Amino acid sequence: MAEKGMIIAIDGPAGSGKSTVAALLARRYNYINIETGAMYRALAWKALETGVPLDDEAALADLAGKSRIELQAHPNGNRVLLDGNDVTERIRRQDVTEAASKVSVHPKVRAWMVQNQRELGAAGGIVMEGRDIGTHVFPQADIKIFLDADPEVRGARRFLQNPTTHLKETAAADLRERDHRDRTRANSPLVPAPDAVIIDSTHMTLDQVMDNIVEVIEARRNAAQK
Repeated sequence: MAEKGMIIAIDGPAGSGKSTVAALLARRYNYINIETGAMYRALAWKALETGVPLDDEAALADLAGKSRIELQAHPNGNRVLLDGNDVTERIRRQDVTEAASKVSVHPKVRAWMVQNQRELGAAGGIVMEGRDIGTHVFPQADIKIFLDADPEVRGARRFLQNPTTHLKETAAADLRERDHRDRTRANSPLVPAPDAVIIDSTHMTLDQVMDNIVEVIEARRNAAQK
Protein backbone atom coordinates (compact mmCIF):
# COMPACT_ATOMS: atom_id res chain seq x y z
CA MET A 1 0.00 0.00 0.00
CA ALA A 2 2.97 2.32 0.51
CA GLU A 3 3.34 2.60 -3.24
CA LYS A 4 -0.16 4.14 -3.40
CA GLY A 5 0.79 6.85 -0.94
CA MET A 6 -0.10 6.21 2.66
CA ILE A 7 -0.53 8.95 5.22
CA ILE A 8 1.59 8.15 8.26
CA ALA A 9 0.88 10.26 11.36
CA ILE A 10 3.49 10.50 14.12
CA ASP A 11 2.28 12.26 17.26
CA GLY A 12 3.77 12.72 20.70
CA PRO A 13 5.12 15.20 23.23
CA ALA A 14 8.23 17.34 22.84
CA GLY A 15 11.46 15.38 22.85
CA SER A 16 9.83 12.03 22.11
CA GLY A 17 11.80 11.56 18.88
CA LYS A 18 9.03 12.37 16.40
CA SER A 19 11.20 14.38 14.04
CA THR A 20 13.97 11.80 13.91
CA VAL A 21 11.58 8.91 13.37
CA ALA A 22 9.55 10.79 10.75
CA ALA A 23 12.70 11.66 8.78
CA LEU A 24 13.89 8.05 8.82
CA LEU A 25 10.51 6.70 7.77
CA ALA A 26 10.22 9.21 4.95
CA ARG A 27 13.63 8.18 3.68
CA ARG A 28 12.82 4.48 3.96
CA TYR A 29 9.55 4.72 2.02
CA ASN A 30 10.54 7.61 -0.24
CA TYR A 31 7.82 9.75 1.25
CA ILE A 32 7.62 13.48 1.96
CA ASN A 33 8.40 14.40 5.56
CA ILE A 34 6.14 17.21 6.77
CA GLU A 35 7.35 18.76 10.03
CA THR A 36 4.38 20.58 11.52
CA GLY A 37 6.53 21.73 14.44
CA ALA A 38 8.83 23.54 12.02
CA MET A 39 5.82 25.39 10.62
CA TYR A 40 4.85 26.66 14.07
CA ARG A 41 8.45 27.57 14.77
CA ALA A 42 8.67 29.58 11.57
CA LEU A 43 5.59 31.59 12.48
CA ALA A 44 6.85 32.05 16.04
CA TRP A 45 10.17 33.37 14.75
CA LYS A 46 8.35 35.85 12.51
CA ALA A 47 6.29 36.99 15.49
CA LEU A 48 9.45 37.55 17.53
CA GLU A 49 11.11 39.42 14.69
CA THR A 50 8.13 41.67 14.01
CA GLY A 51 7.19 42.27 17.64
CA VAL A 52 3.80 40.56 17.50
CA PRO A 53 2.81 39.57 21.06
CA LEU A 54 2.68 35.82 21.54
CA ASP A 55 -0.59 36.11 23.47
CA ASP A 56 -2.40 38.17 20.79
CA GLU A 57 -4.35 35.54 18.88
CA ALA A 58 -5.88 37.93 16.36
CA ALA A 59 -2.54 39.53 15.50
CA LEU A 60 -0.86 36.12 15.18
CA ALA A 61 -3.63 34.83 12.92
CA ASP A 62 -3.27 37.94 10.75
CA LEU A 63 0.49 37.40 10.63
CA ALA A 64 -0.03 33.77 9.62
CA GLY A 65 -2.34 34.79 6.80
CA LYS A 66 0.38 37.03 5.39
CA SER A 67 3.09 34.34 5.65
CA ARG A 68 4.33 31.68 3.27
CA ILE A 69 5.91 28.64 4.91
CA GLU A 70 7.51 25.99 2.71
CA LEU A 71 9.26 22.71 3.48
CA GLN A 72 11.83 21.57 0.93
CA ALA A 73 13.26 18.06 1.02
CA HIS A 74 17.02 17.93 1.52
CA PRO A 75 19.44 15.00 2.10
CA ASN A 76 20.21 16.32 5.58
CA GLY A 77 16.60 17.08 6.48
CA ASN A 78 13.97 19.57 5.39
CA ARG A 79 14.87 23.14 4.63
CA VAL A 80 12.32 25.55 6.09
CA LEU A 81 11.56 28.64 4.04
CA LEU A 82 9.64 31.57 5.46
CA ASP A 83 8.52 34.07 2.84
CA GLY A 84 11.27 32.71 0.60
CA ASN A 85 14.03 32.97 3.22
CA ASP A 86 15.82 29.95 4.66
CA VAL A 87 15.21 29.93 8.43
CA THR A 88 16.10 26.28 9.03
CA GLU A 89 18.86 26.89 11.55
CA ARG A 90 17.37 29.93 13.28
CA ILE A 91 14.09 28.29 14.22
CA ARG A 92 15.85 25.50 16.13
CA ARG A 93 17.09 27.86 18.83
CA GLN A 94 15.60 27.83 22.30
CA ASP A 95 13.88 31.21 22.15
CA VAL A 96 11.93 30.11 19.09
CA THR A 97 11.15 26.71 20.63
CA GLU A 98 9.57 28.41 23.65
CA ALA A 99 7.73 30.93 21.47
CA ALA A 100 6.35 28.19 19.21
CA SER A 101 4.80 26.45 22.22
CA LYS A 102 2.94 29.65 23.11
CA VAL A 103 1.90 30.42 19.54
CA SER A 104 0.49 26.93 19.00
CA VAL A 105 -2.18 27.19 21.70
CA HIS A 106 -4.26 29.72 19.74
CA PRO A 107 -7.23 28.14 17.88
CA LYS A 108 -7.11 30.62 14.97
CA VAL A 109 -3.41 29.93 14.42
CA ARG A 110 -3.98 26.19 14.59
CA ALA A 111 -6.86 26.44 12.11
CA TRP A 112 -4.59 28.20 9.61
CA MET A 113 -1.85 25.63 10.15
CA VAL A 114 -4.22 22.67 9.81
CA GLN A 115 -5.56 23.99 6.52
CA ASN A 116 -2.02 24.28 5.15
CA GLN A 117 -0.99 20.89 6.51
CA ARG A 118 -3.98 19.17 4.94
CA GLU A 119 -3.18 20.76 1.59
CA LEU A 120 0.43 19.60 1.83
CA GLY A 121 -0.55 16.03 2.63
CA ALA A 122 -3.72 15.60 0.59
CA ALA A 123 -2.06 13.48 -2.11
CA GLY A 124 -0.67 10.97 0.40
CA GLY A 125 2.84 9.55 0.37
CA ILE A 126 3.69 11.55 3.47
CA VAL A 127 4.96 11.19 7.00
CA MET A 128 3.56 14.01 9.10
CA GLU A 129 4.66 14.55 12.68
CA GLY A 130 3.16 16.78 15.30
CA ARG A 131 0.80 16.71 18.28
CA ASP A 132 -2.64 16.39 16.73
CA ILE A 133 -2.04 14.77 13.34
CA GLY A 134 -3.87 11.52 14.02
CA THR A 135 -6.66 13.17 16.00
CA HIS A 136 -7.34 16.34 14.05
CA VAL A 137 -5.26 17.03 10.95
CA PHE A 138 -5.56 13.56 9.38
CA PRO A 139 -7.94 11.45 11.47
CA GLN A 140 -8.19 9.21 8.40
CA ALA A 141 -4.42 8.52 8.38
CA ASP A 142 -3.48 5.00 7.34
CA ILE A 143 -0.95 4.63 10.16
CA LYS A 144 -1.11 6.45 13.50
CA ILE A 145 1.80 6.27 15.92
CA PHE A 146 1.94 7.99 19.29
CA LEU A 147 5.50 8.24 20.60
CA ASP A 148 6.07 8.89 24.28
CA ALA A 149 8.81 8.65 26.89
CA ASP A 150 9.49 9.70 30.47
CA PRO A 151 10.15 13.46 30.76
CA GLU A 152 13.55 12.82 32.34
CA VAL A 153 14.58 10.73 29.34
CA ARG A 154 13.19 13.25 26.87
CA GLY A 155 14.97 16.06 28.69
CA ALA A 156 18.28 14.21 28.51
CA ARG A 157 17.79 13.64 24.78
CA ARG A 158 17.06 17.32 24.21
CA PHE A 159 20.17 18.30 26.14
CA LEU A 160 22.34 15.97 24.07
CA GLN A 161 20.89 17.42 20.88
CA ASN A 162 21.74 20.97 21.88
CA PRO A 163 23.73 21.23 25.13
CA THR A 164 24.46 24.92 24.61
CA THR A 165 20.82 25.98 24.98
CA HIS A 166 19.64 23.80 27.87
CA LEU A 167 20.77 23.18 31.38
CA LYS A 168 20.54 19.43 31.75
CA GLU A 169 18.90 19.67 35.17
CA THR A 170 16.14 21.96 33.90
CA ALA A 171 15.43 20.30 30.55
CA ALA A 172 12.95 17.80 32.02
CA ALA A 173 11.17 20.57 33.92
CA ASP A 174 10.85 22.58 30.71
CA LEU A 175 9.34 19.59 28.96
CA ARG A 176 6.85 18.99 31.77
CA GLU A 177 5.69 22.59 31.41
CA ARG A 178 5.40 22.13 27.65
CA ASP A 179 3.51 18.86 28.16
CA HIS A 180 1.03 20.60 30.43
CA ARG A 181 0.34 23.32 27.85
CA ASP A 182 -0.04 20.79 25.06
CA ARG A 183 -2.24 18.34 26.96
CA THR A 184 -4.57 20.92 28.53
CA ARG A 185 -5.11 23.36 25.67
CA ALA A 186 -8.74 23.69 24.65
CA ASN A 187 -8.08 23.29 20.93
CA SER A 188 -6.74 19.90 19.76
CA PRO A 189 -4.98 18.84 22.96
CA LEU A 190 -2.16 16.32 22.85
CA VAL A 191 -3.81 12.90 23.22
CA PRO A 192 -3.33 9.61 21.36
CA ALA A 193 -5.89 8.87 18.69
CA PRO A 194 -8.17 5.98 19.75
CA ASP A 195 -6.68 3.79 17.02
CA ALA A 196 -3.06 4.91 17.43
CA VAL A 197 -0.27 2.49 18.23
CA ILE A 198 1.36 3.83 21.40
CA ILE A 199 5.10 3.33 21.73
CA ASP A 200 6.88 4.24 24.95
CA SER A 201 10.53 4.65 24.03
CA THR A 202 11.81 5.31 27.57
CA HIS A 203 13.85 2.10 27.55
CA MET A 204 14.17 1.64 23.80
CA THR A 205 16.89 2.48 21.31
CA LEU A 206 16.08 4.35 18.12
CA ASP A 207 16.55 1.14 16.13
CA GLN A 208 14.03 -0.65 18.35
CA VAL A 209 11.51 2.14 17.92
CA MET A 210 11.95 2.05 14.15
CA ASP A 211 11.62 -1.74 14.07
CA ASN A 212 8.32 -1.49 15.93
CA ILE A 213 6.91 1.15 13.61
CA VAL A 214 8.07 -0.55 10.43
CA GLU A 215 6.41 -3.75 11.65
CA VAL A 216 3.12 -1.86 12.02
CA ILE A 217 3.46 -0.34 8.53
CA GLU A 218 4.36 -3.63 6.87
CA ALA A 219 1.47 -5.41 8.57
CA ARG A 220 -0.87 -2.78 7.17
CA ARG A 221 0.62 -3.10 3.70
CA ASN A 222 0.34 -6.87 3.76
CA ALA A 223 -3.27 -6.73 4.93
CA ALA A 224 -4.15 -4.28 2.14
CA GLN A 225 -2.65 -6.58 -0.49
CA LYS A 226 -4.77 -9.59 0.52
